[in-house]
Amino acid sequence: METRKMKLGADHPDTLASMNNLAYTQKSLGREVEAIELMRECVQLCQQTFRPNHPNLLSFLAALAQWEAEHVVANLGIV
Repeated sequence: METRKMKLGADHPDTLASMNNLAYTQKSLGREVEAIELMRECVQLCQQTFRPNHPNLLSFLAALAQWEAEHVVANLGIV
């Protein structure tokens, strides 16, 4: 991801795809806070790059919303 940021720019679609993939990898490794932070950054960059109804942006927003909700619920101790 860092290499793509340097070579292509932070808002390039390939960089954003790598960022998204890394966020999913962090989530699968149990690094929820890091995953959420990275996905937030990804969404912010996507909002600057893509139109509001772009499929990638909508997908990233949906994942972020779900992860944030799961994180809140987990920290409340609700099943």
